[in-house]
Amino acid sequence: MNNSTQKIRFAVIGCGHIGKRHAEMITRDAGAELVALCDIRPKENLGIEAYAVPFFSSLEELLKADFPIDVINICTPNGLHAAMAIRCMKAGHHVVIEKPMALTKADAEQVIFASLRYNRQAFCVMQNRYSPPSVWIKDMVDSGKLGKIYMVQLNCYWNRDERYYKPGGWHGDKQLDGGTLFTQFSHFIDIMYWLFGDITNIRSRMADFNHGKLTDFEDSGMITFDFVEGGMGSLNFSTSVWDKNLESSLLIVAENGSVKIGGQYMNEVTYCHIKDYEMPQLPPTNPGNDYGPYKGSAQNHNFVIRNVVEVLSGNTQQTITTNVLEGMKVVDIICRMYEATNETKS
Repeated sequence: MNNSTQKIRFAVIGCGHIGKRHAEMITRDAGAELVALCDIRPKENLGIEAYAVPFFSSLEELLKADFPIDVINICTPNGLHAAMAIRCMKAGHHVVIEKPMALTKADAEQVIFASLRYNRQAFCVMQNRYSPPSVWIKDMVDSGKLGKIYMVQLNCYWNRDERYYKPGGWHGDKQLDGGTLFTQFSHFIDIMYWLFGDITNIRSRMADFNHGKLTDFEDSGMITFDFVEGGMGSLNFSTSVWDKNLESSLLIVAENGSVKIGGQYMNEVTYCHIKDYEMPQLPPTNPGNDYGPYKGSAQNHNFVIRNVVEVLSGNTQQTITTNVLEGMKVVDIICRMYEATNETKS
């Protein structure tokens, strides 16, 4: 690990919207230093002029340069995450892996094996855990204030249309994208797993309503399941909402009360009625990431970078916010949801 007085040196591979978000948050953190950027596209087409650091046109070129790098942030298309993470750890670097860490459980397991084999840390990006409503409801569940969990309903209704699925891009490609649950809604599945644990008895029904010419996979689904630790749940999702995102919400019916966290990005507590409990005033949630006409999950990547810096600087009180085992479980749950599908075409 680095001496606590030395900045943690980061390289970012993949300079799209999320990669540039990582680069920005690295430069803002006093304990971090951005030392390189990497993308297969021409540098002049990427909008990264603000970062005066060496640029590499491939991961192999970056690794062969033997550049002084502590951490490589992998912000490439989903289907490349696992192989690139393994390659970086084998070369001696820690990694920050954007969601999802892999598109199959087997690939996620290989990432974990590489982390152990090469003694490198792997951080999985699930930044919605840092949103104030998420932090609050995690404490409510863990403290037992809600009592037994009876029912949980997760609703994710967003818009993704031809403005997002552009010809020649990786979004919508089965091998690189993976599917709607991986790219759009894995953050919310992670929150559900983080709060209530693993699921079983999964039944899925999915459909492709209006993305037949845009993607290789479903755009909507209804999924029911049981929680291993008790209670039942459902996930309803769609990217067929017209024009703009509608909501991402979590409704909990429990022994001692009910809670709903809503808003477009599960960013506000819209209902709280709990026995012998008064709802506190929570800090505001960061807005969604801005992708032109689109909004994505909350802009909490600064917390992710801070966590990496603190862990690698030797802060013994600091643990990895989303470790590789948790990242693998999210991949596993999504894969099982797809496996339980009876897909229909409209």
